[in-house]
Amino acid sequence: MNAEIKQYLTFQVNQQKLGVEILRVKEIIEHGNITLVPMMQACISGVINLRGAVVPVIDLSSRFGQGKTSVNRRTCIVILESSVQDESQVIGFMVDAVNAVVDVSSDSVNPPPQFGAGVNTDFLKGVGRVGEEFVLLLNVERLMDFNIDQDALTQASAGIEEEAIAGA
Repeated sequence: MNAEIKQYLTFQVNQQKLGVEILRVKEIIEHGNITLVPMMQACISGVINLRGAVVPVIDLSSRFGQGKTSVNRRTCIVILESSVQDESQVIGFMVDAVNAVVDVSSDSVNPPPQFGAGVNTDFLKGVGRVGEEFVLLLNVERLMDFNIDQDALTQASAGIEEEAIAGA
């Protein structure tokens, strides 16, 4: 039986090494101007304007119940594409720092631990072994499994467009 090798982008959140499949990653941008959106879940930092598209940004530290990310020069936003309820959605994950792209063999991935990972195991696909280290492999769909208030996003995008027009 041949093991399948997948590539994962790894990054840090609260000293934890996490990974997402590289094929989902659209780009990595530096932490910038995030527009706050009232009445959103606490883990949603707000929205950004990515070349005219409104992209919600999830603070992964907050999503894991570990408090808000303290922004520094290495903080960045990983832009991912995912499908939620059969719709393609672009979303940003705020992370402490991006590490590297690693190869993970399917036979080196174990199921998520039931306790002690520091991250809700519902958010994990598994734990991959890379050399002597472990990488928590994220289940992007589960992380996004809450209803983002579309009206609030629409209002925020209207606000961003007005700012862009006013700034032009």
